[in-house]
Amino acid sequence: MKTSAILFTAAAMLMGVSANAPVTECEVCVKVFDEVKADMTKADMKDKPKIEAALGRYCKRTDLGPRERKICYYIDPIKRDIAHPFSLGMDSAKVCKRINKSNPEICTVKFPVQTEKMEKKDLSKLRVKQLRSILADRGVECKGCLEKEEFIKKVQDTEHLEQVEL
Repeated sequence: MKTSAILFTAAAMLMGVSANAPVTECEVCVKVFDEVKADMTKADMKDKPKIEAALGRYCKRTDLGPRERKICYYIDPIKRDIAHPFSLGMDSAKVCKRINKSNPEICTVKFPVQTEKMEKKDLSKLRVKQLRSILADRGVECKGCLEKEEFIKKVQDTEHLEQVEL
């Protein structure tokens, strides 16, 4: 009896830790759905046509960034499938993971890594794949780069080429 109570407590603690963890998977999708939810009233959250309309209004906004527009492109044909879990009060991260099963591109949309004011020790924590994507976003190739330190140096040398999104 004691061991089951201890196991239950430990499991509850683990679930609490994972729920408070920062969202890194499907981050753009979660941001879009959170903003849509924030614009809706509690009563409208239960009505599927109103949820679909709110998604449509959000996607028609002109101040969206390129990543948000890409998510809108992916979710536009499946608004009805998204409205159902929304109406049940499902968390945005869970909705994104659910629709990712039918459309795997949704969770591949990510925000760029912010390298502004990053020190060398912070850059060294990134993976080579992330460093390559930073360089690709800047339009720079690192020919002859083999070691991680070479990629870090190239990222630091091309910091002035960092593009600002409008």
